[in-house]
Amino acid sequence: MTAPTDTQLIDFVLDEAAMLDALRFEDWLQLFTEDGHYWMPLAHGQTDPRLHASLLYEDKLLLQVRVARLAGARTFSQQPVSRCHHLLQQPRVLARDDAAGIFTCRTSFHYVETRQDTQTLYAGWATHTLVQQAGALRIREKRVDLVNCDAAFGSMQLFM
Repeated sequence: MTAPTDTQLIDFVLDEAAMLDALRFEDWLQLFTEDGHYWMPLAHGQTDPRLHASLLYEDKLLLQVRVARLAGARTFSQQPVSRCHHLLQQPRVLARDDAAGIFTCRTSFHYVETRQDTQTLYAGWATHTLVQQAGALRIREKRVDLVNCDAAFGSMQLFM
């Protein structure tokens, strides 16, 4: 299997954000490995999601539950639906292990989530740990570090 180029890794990260902005959550979920996680630390420099509280630490099953909830006809918090927009800086490839098929990208972002008259802005960094599986890139972990991770937050409906 040929290792992806840096450009292919960067395009994967950009395409993932575009998929979220288009509210294609079922397709987005398929980007994760079966052991994949979506992690949002509660503290700067947090190194372990299991030993410390996090804003979010969701495995693929919990992500599936959230995606199903967003699509549910009785999800009143989504009538009308929330929308989002990712504004990304150029992702950087931080590490690559071509032999193992493991790659790490980091992206600075501004993210806006809106529903009716409420618009909320978040800023931070997304770190993707990507792996090659069956000839395709998949997300093993997406870590979202918010600049103000220790602030009090309202309900985050979508995915950053």
